[in-house]
Amino acid sequence: MHFKQPEILYFLFALILPILVHLFQLRRFKVAYFTNVRFLTDISTQTRKSAKLKKWLLLLTRLLLLACLILAFAQPYFSSDVQKSSTHETYIILDNSYSMQAKGKQGELLKRSVEELLAQLPENQTFSLLTATETYWNVTTKSIKKELQQLAYSPIPFELDRALAQVNARPSREKKDILIITDGLGQQSKALNKTAREQRVVFVVPVAESQKNVRIDSVFVKEQSGAFYEIEVRLSQVGHESVAVPLAIYNGNTAVAKTIVTLKKTTKSTVFSIPKQPFHGYVTITDNALTYDNTLYFSISKPKYIRVLSIGEANKSTFLQRIYTSNEFQYKNEEYNQLDYNDIDKQDVVVLNELQTIPQALQTSLKSFANAGGTLVVIPSEKANSQSNFDVFINQFGTFKVNGLQNTPELITQIAFGHPLYKPAFEKTISNFDYPKVNIHYSIQSAYPKLLGFVTQNPFLLQAPSKNGSVYVFSAAINTTNSNFQQSPLIVPTFYGMAVLQQKSAQTNYTIGQADQVMLDAVIEKDAVVNIKNNTNQFIPIQQVVGRKIKLNCADYPATAGNYELFAANQKIDAISFNYNRIESNSAVSKLDLDQYKQASSIESVVDSWKSNTNDSELWKWFVLLALLFVLLEVFIQKFVS
Repeated sequence: MHFKQPEILYFLFALILPILVHLFQLRRFKVAYFTNVRFLTDISTQTRKSAKLKKWLLLLTRLLLLACLILAFAQPYFSSDVQKSSTHETYIILDNSYSMQAKGKQGELLKRSVEELLAQLPENQTFSLLTATETYWNVTTKSIKKELQQLAYSPIPFELDRALAQVNARPSREKKDILIITDGLGQQSKALNKTAREQRVVFVVPVAESQKNVRIDSVFVKEQSGAFYEIEVRLSQVGHESVAVPLAIYNGNTAVAKTIVTLKKTTKSTVFSIPKQPFHGYVTITDNALTYDNTLYFSISKPKYIRVLSIGEANKSTFLQRIYTSNEFQYKNEEYNQLDYNDIDKQDVVVLNELQTIPQALQTSLKSFANAGGTLVVIPSEKANSQSNFDVFINQFGTFKVNGLQNTPELITQIAFGHPLYKPAFEKTISNFDYPKVNIHYSIQSAYPKLLGFVTQNPFLLQAPSKNGSVYVFSAAINTTNSNFQQSPLIVPTFYGMAVLQQKSAQTNYTIGQADQVMLDAVIEKDAVVNIKNNTNQFIPIQQVVGRKIKLNCADYPATAGNYELFAANQKIDAISFNYNRIESNSAVSKLDLDQYKQASSIESVVDSWKSNTNDSELWKWFVLLALLFVLLEVFIQKFVS
């Protein structure tokens, strides 16, 4: 037998007190008898013997009563055979994502779960705890009590499979007890079935008292005029038939717009006009459900000109000059024989306009330009001797099959209205359109997205993904002799969209955990390092110089949403904003199906089950019962033993 509180056993020395009291009461006195009462001697002797027996019985009962009480407080137990013969391990997987910020009957789901764990788990029980952000191996509640109480919500969505993989990787001879505490929102698991078959898995699913919630979905620049940005704010709600929420936009700490938005449907968009100037602030609403999705940070940097270079004959490039106007673009045309190759890397967009031959040196420079994040537009020549050169060049960016020039005129009737290139220009699909045509074109076969196509289903304009940029390939020359495409309404959204689509918008806000392709258009010193910081946090992202740009990978940083600034060598480069992933507050998000798995109503019931199945046999309750029994026995002796 073992004791959880062995120091209590020192109180067994108190058993000497009843013995001393009893001995004091049994002191012997010398008795002298009177002659007139001598006949009562026999009766008196018999009475004293009976009283002496009663005192000894009471002493024994009181000693046993006191001993049982002391042993009960010492918490005796027998070590179970299971514990002696196995490597029993306990794992707790705790979901600390922002969906656990919802309020239950006793407060926020995560905080209440932490309180239950601290209250129900024995202080000396060893277990391992895994969350979305932290991992604690072989600890006790006493050793990590402070960490648990300060456990923050994770900006990265909780992934059950990731936690299960860590648990399964731990060696063990016997089955593991795995307690998973999660609301299941946004969870999908491929490993759960296998783990549940091999280990002892039980779920505790905290339930929010209300499913109602309003959130900010997104904020973006819808349009921009000469002096203003049109900012569109999209809200969504779940659980309400109709709800009105206050909404405000702040630039820094200054409120620039406020309104009340009434949502009678699932979603609603509101448009604000703000001055066209650098913006570093946030949009916020007032909603008492989930609070993490009530604020969305965004930054708008100072507008930058998009640099466009067209390579080709000047008389064939005049239409580009009319599209790429000086208020948004820095456009110039250079004929091949006057081209400075060093100028290519300084551009955002390069248009290769109907070159009959593309020298190898130019091919190498253009491929490097596209891989560095530039946008390349390739317009072939309709001359027969250009096919081989064109074929070899475009196949450096993907798989194309060029079948030769077709002399049959074709109408351009297929338009990818849903593509970001044309979506801003067309509110809906149009069928009665004055379709342009070409006289001579290449027959190209490719699996890449077809943005424009002929009536014969062959592509007229394709988009091939490059390493960091985009490559657009036309299948025909678009000079006024070969085509009337320059006179078509399609010409402006096509070339304007190709120039601005790949360029990062002036609005720079990213989701934490998804900011792995941040392209920074900046020139810094060779040994300088870009770091991102605000008043409370700072970190250095993974960075790589790609041509004239810097590619940043922020991984899972920062830990806190907010507005940040980018610095290199103590010089501010730009502004950037980060927001929490809102997938778990989306009304349409899936929920993990747990019907086939064991579920418990509370953490307390799980801990009690662990104690009864695998823990030591506790005896303190039996000693309490024995103490009560001895109390009753003493009462019986006092009343019935004379």
